[in-house]
Amino acid sequence: MKMQSVQLSHGSGGVESQKLINDIFYKHLQDLVICGGEDAGVFESSSKLAVSTDGYTISPIFFEGGDIGKLSIYGSCNDVSMMGAKPQYITASFMIEEGFLFEELEKIVISFSAAIKECNVKLISGDTKVLPKGTIDKMFITTTAIGEIVYPNLSAFSLQSDCSIIVSGTIGDHGAVIFSKREEIEINSNLQSDCAFLYPMLESLFTENINIYALRDSTRGGIASVLNEWANSSNVGIEINEEKLPIKNEVRGICEMLGFEACNLANEGMCVLCVSKKDELKTLEILRNSKLGQNAQIIGQTTNENKKQVIFKTSYGAKRYLEYPSGELLPRIC
Repeated sequence: MKMQSVQLSHGSGGVESQKLINDIFYKHLQDLVICGGEDAGVFESSSKLAVSTDGYTISPIFFEGGDIGKLSIYGSCNDVSMMGAKPQYITASFMIEEGFLFEELEKIVISFSAAIKECNVKLISGDTKVLPKGTIDKMFITTTAIGEIVYPNLSAFSLQSDCSIIVSGTIGDHGAVIFSKREEIEINSNLQSDCAFLYPMLESLFTENINIYALRDSTRGGIASVLNEWANSSNVGIEINEEKLPIKNEVRGICEMLGFEACNLANEGMCVLCVSKKDELKTLEILRNSKLGQNAQIIGQTTNENKKQVIFKTSYGAKRYLEYPSGELLPRIC
């Protein structure tokens, strides 16, 4: 009888391991791998590089708008993009639970492969491990992206006062989708994760010499985490206008129903930018001319007041602190 799921023997390094790699991984990734079956990939570069490693442990592993395979490629490629780098290479490690269905594994590898092609990166090295049932939850993927820096000196420590804070898209989409999926909340809408590759949207900003101080993709902790980190690192105050926040009605509904702060919810295809005031309108124009930036919005500015604090100006004219997220709001979102 043909096996339908991953067994411990598939992680032994023997015949079954080779069959798993050949029948599923190489079947979809062979043209993308440059290590040629060796223990390490080799590449050359004379440029300054950015490197980011991240582990992806999302639950559920399939969700509206993506899956763990797609997420693991976009996530690490986006991280080096936030440092002004063009992603070029990626490595990947798959940790698979015993009993995981081959059918689902192949779906993930297909999505993983498609994301690599979209990001136009080369898979320089990879690894698979099989763990006993119950020791992990289905699958973990760790990826490392390597990119050549084309726009240097972006940093959370570089913000100045009187700069503009811009978001490239709507807030909290990914977190809202994952939470509703986990809790089996029925949403009568087409709300999907915004999981996407951000570098193509940013490339025009880099080539147009927009004065950018910092970029950050708004993942765990949402924009609240990003803005608080920036305020603390650069010793500036940040003021945000609630009425300017682009939030979809479906996300607002989930937040109102469950008492969440939309600013704490994750995105996987949106970033926050700090740019010079003189470039804010040009930045907005460039972003809105891209597929992913059509909902871009100027949401606030940096100031010399209330240093190391993020001030949230509500639609009623009141002001409050937008704190760092605390506690375990949404486990396993990325």
